[in-house]
Amino acid sequence: MKSFSRPAQRQSLAGARLRKHADYLRAYAAARKRQSASMSWFLAPRVPAGPEAAVTPELSTGPRVGLTVGKVLGKATQRNRIKRRMREALRRHVDLLPQGFDLIFHPRRNVLTMDFAQLEAEIVRILEQAREQAGSEASRVAKSLAAALQSPGMPAP
Repeated sequence: MKSFSRPAQRQSLAGARLRKHADYLRAYAAARKRQSASMSWFLAPRVPAGPEAAVTPELSTGPRVGLTVGKVLGKATQRNRIKRRMREALRRHVDLLPQGFDLIFHPRRNVLTMDFAQLEAEIVRILEQAREQAGSEASRVAKSLAAALQSPGMPAP
């Protein structure tokens, strides 16, 4: 089995987490639900909103990740354990988060009992899929923007 652990360098999810309810709602509205073996996930382009977008444009393009663990998955201790395990796996691979997108994870109950290496492999696979889809969506948006800027009477640059 492949080992995905990264030694020495300590990365953080501090600036890359979804925190506000409105951000979750915006991401849900703009995303499509995708399924994997142990969780469902949403990938949405990040739309800068509010006055903080004008002040800090570099933060509006960075990736963000959110975790939602509902009460149906167990009592608070079990839900917190699921979140801790997923945050640690995400922290190890924060560099794989797609730039300019929000990614939300909805784990299933089996995340609680699965081996951490297996959970980490699943998250890496999802992050790679999300990055691929983010790249294809970004190129699609760029093409449509270029087509919109090019008016019918003007030649292409």
